[in-house]
Amino acid sequence: MAEVDFEQYPVQYLKMVGPRRFALLKRLGIRTIKDLLYHFPREYQERTVRLSYACAHGEQVTLQGMVVGVTELNPRSGLWITRVKVQEQVGHFFAVWFNQRYIKKLFTAGSRVQVTGKIERRFGEIQLLVADYELLEDEDPVPQGGIVPIYPLTEQLTQRLMRSLMRLALDEWTPRINDFLPPGVRQKFFLPELSSALRQIHFPATEKEAIRARKRFIFEELFLLQLVLALRRRQITRKLKPHRYHDHMNLVKRFLLGLPFTLTPGQQRAWEEIKADMDAPWPMNRLLQGDVGAGKTVVSTLALLWAVGSGLQGALMVPTEILAEQHHLTLSRSLAPLGIKVGLLSGSLRKKKREQLLSGLASGEIPLVVGTHALIQEEVQFKSLALVVIDEQHRFGVRQRAILQYKGHCPDVLVMTATPIPRTLALTLYGDLEVSTISELPPGRRPVQTYALPFSRLSDVYGLVRREVEKGHQAYVVCPLVEESEKIDVRAAVELMEELSRGPLAGYRLGLLHGRLKPAEKEDVMEAFRTGQIQVLVTTTVVEVGVDVPNATVMVILDADRFGLAQLHQLRGRVGRGKAQSYCVLVSNSSTEEARFRLQAMTSTTDGFALAEKDLQLRGPGEFTGTRQSGLPELKIADLVRDWRALQLARQEAVALIKKDPELKAPEHRPLARELRLRFGGKAGYLDIG
Repeated sequence: MAEVDFEQYPVQYLKMVGPRRFALLKRLGIRTIKDLLYHFPREYQERTVRLSYACAHGEQVTLQGMVVGVTELNPRSGLWITRVKVQEQVGHFFAVWFNQRYIKKLFTAGSRVQVTGKIERRFGEIQLLVADYELLEDEDPVPQGGIVPIYPLTEQLTQRLMRSLMRLALDEWTPRINDFLPPGVRQKFFLPELSSALRQIHFPATEKEAIRARKRFIFEELFLLQLVLALRRRQITRKLKPHRYHDHMNLVKRFLLGLPFTLTPGQQRAWEEIKADMDAPWPMNRLLQGDVGAGKTVVSTLALLWAVGSGLQGALMVPTEILAEQHHLTLSRSLAPLGIKVGLLSGSLRKKKREQLLSGLASGEIPLVVGTHALIQEEVQFKSLALVVIDEQHRFGVRQRAILQYKGHCPDVLVMTATPIPRTLALTLYGDLEVSTISELPPGRRPVQTYALPFSRLSDVYGLVRREVEKGHQAYVVCPLVEESEKIDVRAAVELMEELSRGPLAGYRLGLLHGRLKPAEKEDVMEAFRTGQIQVLVTTTVVEVGVDVPNATVMVILDADRFGLAQLHQLRGRVGRGKAQSYCVLVSNSSTEEARFRLQAMTSTTDGFALAEKDLQLRGPGEFTGTRQSGLPELKIADLVRDWRALQLARQEAVALIKKDPELKAPEHRPLARELRLRFGGKAGYLDIG
């Protein structure tokens, strides 16, 4: 029989699906028959039918029998109880629903029913609080008893209806579905064929069958994703860039000689990897990741100097204005002895200065620029952009990264993150990039001592702040996150500043930093803190990344339970940047399990990669990365924590396949190429496949 395009066939033409139900299914992302069949059960319930007299109080069970009668009670306003008396082989029980008055119309005396729920034994009666039910006089969409699929639903859709739709779709369509996974891949990993796997994942005869089917779809999802990333990498390496590097100004050598320290082995290794990529004939696409304070900025500066010393231009894009200002100040100071002019472009730049900067970039007079996403605006043009460095990559989408790349002709791209990414995520998020990791901290740095304390110990916390300030050091006090409203958070910061200056930190020089200050005001505050005029900086999370004051030794975070692990680690990274012992104090009264997990993780390790793994366990990959923003599809069935071994196998298989058949032209790979285009749509449209 000819292959049928079940991927495009609208689910609304399936029997039992009219316009109203189609609208409900669309809420679940179900528009086609394929969407329906790929709407997998979230769990399975064992529903072997029992007899009520043999069940214990509180037990979750499945019972069945014949309806004897229906009664409805209204014991108080707003509460309606529907009780259906069900006769079994021996005795009877009452099936109970709360505030579902339509139920009484569904049951008539003599009809047969199967109900699942929790048993209650009281006053000599057996009640079952119903979670799910089946009317057995109709053609039953699941076996009576046994393993029953439970689906994610939306309001007004029932498990019973979803199971009926699945059975209809499976019966009508699976005989006509061809598998796109190559037979060799299926055989290698003992994966069931697609039509069998679809039947087994929806209506498994045994638990083993369900596990085998899920294994197929987990591998399939990860394999297709890794294929797209492998193809993207291949596309990148096929392009030839017009520029070549030759640092005739010896900027890199002169910069290294001027540093007050030598590069760590990790920094040296990362720089050698980046330089080798930049010297290659095709564009570099590399991720540089390292823990807070590991020295990524120095390495990225070497890369920028390699470009500028070759008579080309470099751009550094960062997510916030305060971080852009910080990088601009650092680069301007460190590169001043080399005579390098560094531009700063942000949304708040005044018109005249902006025009001068744009003119300098277009003429090549300004070889190096630091900026926010303002860099990707259409009017920003470069004479010879050769290197793009993107800091805090996870805050930018793939599209923003691509727009900046198009400002030059095949520029080299280095993306950096100070939020360490677990290897499982790096393989997925950055599968199209090479990865360099700086794992060690510069010599002389001491681990930050981290404590979690309740608010009742706040006087001790401020005592520590006073002692450190008396030693000539400085401190941060981070305000609680009140809510996702900067205005309200700023008000809380102002109030905290007043409270501290009148109370526990009276007599000390306090400063206030928050996101609603004008850029010039922010820079004045940060300069005063850097030079020691401000001893204690009261701040919101605008100091989370990039702020570098080596003399600061105390970080106090109030209501620390309101912050995520990655954010807490970034905040802690603002101290411990000098040679003195530093401290981070997490103040919280929360006793929730999640808060305890985060605070315990922070006090047990200063290793950002270990914390990233814990964060992944706690939040899951979607929330950790913002997959929508990063341009990746959301995973439907795979889990990057649980399925990391499958991810590695899928990656190996994908890389090997693309090496063997780079354009998926072989007859056995054409169905795979088609599936990639269908699955990834526009994201795979530029791939030269099949």
